[in-house]
Amino acid sequence: MGTKTEDETAAETAAKPAEPEAADTTDATETDAVKVEKTADGEAAAKDAVEVDDADDADELVVVEEVAGAKSSGVFQGAAAVVSAALGVIGLSGGWLGTVAAARSNIVGQLETKQSASVADQIQALYGDSWQITALIAGAFALAALVVGFIVLVRPAFGAPSQQPQAPWIKSVAWAGVALGVIGLLLAIAKYSDLIFGLPSTS
Repeated sequence: MGTKTEDETAAETAAKPAEPEAADTTDATETDAVKVEKTADGEAAAKDAVEVDDADDADELVVVEEVAGAKSSGVFQGAAAVVSAALGVIGLSGGWLGTVAAARSNIVGQLETKQSASVADQIQALYGDSWQITALIAGAFALAALVVGFIVLVRPAFGAPSQQPQAPWIKSVAWAGVALGVIGLLLAIAKYSDLIFGLPSTS
């Protein structure tokens, strides 16, 4: 068997059809897997971001509701404290209502008292009854001031644990209302029982 020359070998090589190269499926599969993984990671990250945003929004809503509730509670407590102080001031004198009631009692006493009544009875009907009515109305205002101020002071003890502490000015005004209520109540009792400014003796 003869040895092939270089020319024959080159001719055979040229005559053979070129074999098609195998498609690089491995690289394509790996690239698709990476793309799918990146897409999944992106979707998971976006979902986590949305959940975080929703959680932040929920926390913000809770904080806003708590602040709004605390402000609303503070407004009502402040208003009640001011009302308590105002009632205490009125309780010291009885106010306009006490004056009107005293004048009406005086007129009724004049109409019902007979001319033949004793001097003591006439003084009691004309002045004593109106004086006692003024004391009663003043005592009612003073008692109301005392009750409202006391409620304002003890209100934080029955509130929610997360509620903000009561403002100092609310406590100060409420204490003022309580003090005025106590003073007015003591004065009303003293006036009604003739301990101070009693009717003159007719004996």
